[in-house]
Amino acid sequence: MRCPFCDHDDTQVIDSRVPDDGASVRRRRRCPSCDKRFTTYERIELSMPSVVKKDGSRAEFDHAKLSASLQLALRKRPVSAEHVDAAIHRIEEKLMSFGLREVPSERIGELVMRELKKLDKIAYVRFASVYRSFEDIDEFAEAIREVRPRKATRR
Repeated sequence: MRCPFCDHDDTQVIDSRVPDDGASVRRRRRCPSCDKRFTTYERIELSMPSVVKKDGSRAEFDHAKLSASLQLALRKRPVSAEHVDAAIHRIEEKLMSFGLREVPSERIGELVMRELKKLDKIAYVRFASVYRSFEDIDEFAEAIREVRPRKATRR
């Protein structure tokens, strides 16, 4: 591993730890040349499936685009960055668990809607209005009915 400070091509591992999530390894390193220390993280890299768009074209999965979509729907909503990151992580895990080389963009959109429904109802309706291309107020009202709590029936 190269030193980020002096570009020396070999560094020493001082300490390795596995964080609580078990999904990565944290390594403290020291450069023998400049004696500076830094931390690296090692994690499994799995390839995400390609995205098949509505027009049939294909594109690489883009983590930044997924993140931006959620951030836009959640703009000015009281949802922590940690909850958003966890939702993105669950979506990406689900996509990898499908074991497919390609996944339709509609399937990704449905996964995003499922996560937004759990995170914030307003963000869910915002995303749904764009994702489903609402044509009239009735479609909008239906999305609101989906997230509105059911009233208890009296006997």
